[in-house]
Amino acid sequence: MAETIDTPAPKALPFAHTDLLDTAELTAKEIRFLLDQAESFHEINERQVKKVPTLRGATIMDCFFEPSTRTRSSFELAGKRLSADVINFSAAASSLKKGESLRDTARTLAAMGTDLIVVRHPASGAAAYLAHELEVPVINAGDGCHAHPTQALLDLFTLRRALGRLSGLKVAIVGDITHSRVARSNLLAMRTLGVETRVCAPPTLLPAAVERYGCRVFYRMADAIEGVDAIMMLRIQRERQGGGAFPSLREYAHNYCLTRSHLALAAPGCVVLHPGPINRGVELAHDLADGPESRILDQVTAGVAVRMAVLYLFWQQHGSRQ
Repeated sequence: MAETIDTPAPKALPFAHTDLLDTAELTAKEIRFLLDQAESFHEINERQVKKVPTLRGATIMDCFFEPSTRTRSSFELAGKRLSADVINFSAAASSLKKGESLRDTARTLAAMGTDLIVVRHPASGAAAYLAHELEVPVINAGDGCHAHPTQALLDLFTLRRALGRLSGLKVAIVGDITHSRVARSNLLAMRTLGVETRVCAPPTLLPAAVERYGCRVFYRMADAIEGVDAIMMLRIQRERQGGGAFPSLREYAHNYCLTRSHLALAAPGCVVLHPGPINRGVELAHDLADGPESRILDQVTAGVAVRMAVLYLFWQQHGSRQ
């Protein structure tokens, strides 16, 4: 008998957002609902037949204005596994190169009958700007140093599956906090869910008043990771720094590269995350990146399930207005 490829049964939606721009706008109930939905899609992705007809007839426009591997690929795969028509918009080959504004480009794409727009842009606030200008739901796939909500959701999904809970966990985020939209989105969502957060970096890579996100601040790795349940390492974003944040990569690695001796200070069963791409030997030792503590590939797998859940929910919201 052929395997059934049913869609998760619809639930009452405690989720009334027209766009997904930032984890700051999500309640604890909404975050948990999204994660629960993602569990259903995670199960679908483990089947032999991974495609479901949920978004058949829908058109999703993936608009990426800066390079991406994981996020772009997982959004594309999520849309296709839901049977949507997915169009990948390339800024490098568009009329933007001829002087067309972002607003006019987006309005043109929406006028083609697009049902959902996924956008990544190097400017903070670009996704919110497009959401204001367009009636089509906008999903933020990362804007500047501001927000990356689906990355935070997949990180939470990975942590919950690895550790069995979220509330009460202790999580250390280490690295380039200042330029990290991933750190900001995670700190906001974790605060909402009752996760105790710590950040660790040299002073030059910590934003002013970072404590407003509800985290404790550390400058030494050993202090930051003592007793934590999970450690999230962040990439050094040299393309955003402009140089001068630290003397050299060698010195940075000496103080902030996570090693097995550091991990021994954490709680038993501590897991290691990294949003990627990894600078091996700079942020994370080779043996930890590939070791049993690593949940990095689990994060990649979770990205497809979480983004399927997001597309599914926003398609439901959009369809209900037609």
